[in-house]
Amino acid sequence: MDVHNLPTKFYSAYVFDMDGTIYLGDHLLPGAARMIEELRRRDIPVRFLSNNPTKDPQMYAEKLDRLGIKTPIDDIANTIVTTTRWLKQHAPDAVLFVVGEEPLKRALTTAGFELSEDPERIDIVVASYDRTFDYRKLQIAFDAIWFHKRAILVQTNPDRFCPFPGGRGEPDCAAVTAAIEACTSVKCSASFGKPDPIMTRLALEGLDLPPEDCVMVGDRLQTDIQMALDSNMVSALVLTGEATAEDVRALDAAHTPTYVLDRIDRLIPASAWAELGWSDNDN
Repeated sequence: MDVHNLPTKFYSAYVFDMDGTIYLGDHLLPGAARMIEELRRRDIPVRFLSNNPTKDPQMYAEKLDRLGIKTPIDDIANTIVTTTRWLKQHAPDAVLFVVGEEPLKRALTTAGFELSEDPERIDIVVASYDRTFDYRKLQIAFDAIWFHKRAILVQTNPDRFCPFPGGRGEPDCAAVTAAIEACTSVKCSASFGKPDPIMTRLALEGLDLPPEDCVMVGDRLQTDIQMALDSNMVSALVLTGEATAEDVRALDAAHTPTYVLDRIDRLIPASAWAELGWSDNDN
């Protein structure tokens, strides 16, 4: 597969994952800034979507601003938003135990939910990306779900790990969920991150565009690309985060992304590259 293959046209809207796609750590990835700038110059809608629940949309807006991509908060969404919306719709009076970090807890309390560590009162255990996860939290979840037989388990996102610069990473939400599932023998009831359609609806909210005219751009096959495939969106995989060219070659035709690119700005058609005088050495 030629990773240098370029699209031949612009699409009606672009939805970008952030971690591993627009930036890695605190550094913009090659071509990210000029990609966004060119789409905005052409008045093409741009949205940002993340499975990472350790930052809320305001925090993401501030990070993009620091990196030189000033973005309105309304153009950013993540699993904090989808988790809060789902719980408000399906369990507005539930008492929650959140195995997660402060931005998620803050959003849920702001939405009116009661958070508790009392297993006898917990209705829903919310598993999330939690860098303070410990045995105490596992015991509370175990008691609420298995011993008291009252709580269900949901998760913010299905990611196994979060990539870091230099090829490292750290365990993500799926690891926390798996620990709770292992000791309780209860399966997670709902997941609020990509590839779930709840994220597609959130990403395209207010655009009034058919999914097939929109591009989902990301670095992960199991989340970003699977969401696009499930939603009939155009899919663009950038090899700047988790997935590798070898991963793509192992896929069957039904799971292969529309585009596989070594840098994000190759989504701009080749004719525009020539018109703008771009080269691979530009950032």
